[in-house]
Amino acid sequence: MGKGGNVDMKWIRLKYKKWFNISKDGLVKNNQIVIAVLGICSALAVTNRVENAIAMGLGVTFVVMASSMTVSLIRNLIPSRIRMVTYMVIISSLVIMVQMFLEAYFFDIAKALGAYVGLIITNCIVMGRAEAFAVKNPVRYTLIDGFASGMGYTYVLILVALVREILAFGTILNVQVMPDAWPKWVVMAMAPGGFFVLGVLIWIIRELSKNFEVEMK
Repeated sequence: MGKGGNVDMKWIRLKYKKWFNISKDGLVKNNQIVIAVLGICSALAVTNRVENAIAMGLGVTFVVMASSMTVSLIRNLIPSRIRMVTYMVIISSLVIMVQMFLEAYFFDIAKALGAYVGLIITNCIVMGRAEAFAVKNPVRYTLIDGFASGMGYTYVLILVALVREILAFGTILNVQVMPDAWPKWVVMAMAPGGFFVLGVLIWIIRELSKNFEVEMK
């Protein structure tokens, strides 16, 4: 068998690895924003600048991974009737940690994000991964799922923020990249601009991944 055949066989074997499929689902196939349409409010609110999108994305990724890991570790000890309350206590504690970290080391970003850091507690992505995956799987897979789901959320936020910040302010990470004569698109700093950019991005990613909703007849 030639070199190309070996590569093909390795790729085929990789496609049957559980960790690979979990990663693919979180990043592309079942992307939390693009496919599952979760976390839209924060995606629109914090993507007027790239630094805000990065901070929110990393914060959500940390909370998803840590909460999923914790739920997986104690899943056999959680009574079914109070599991949602347990999730909320775990997630709330982690979000407070993220908020305190941002306020201590990145105060300007924490101020710009405002209440949206605290609203990670109610983010459907975090609660959804705990209930749909973490409570049913061992820790090693929940960490992969949490990382993939968080990174899938993060890169969509960053892509939207890149377009919005360039058009609205002519900058990337507050560094001027457009000429002084650049006409600033004020609408891109507002919610309607976020809706438009996110809608176009969802269309492009779904088109490239061929992931469409099938109409039932």
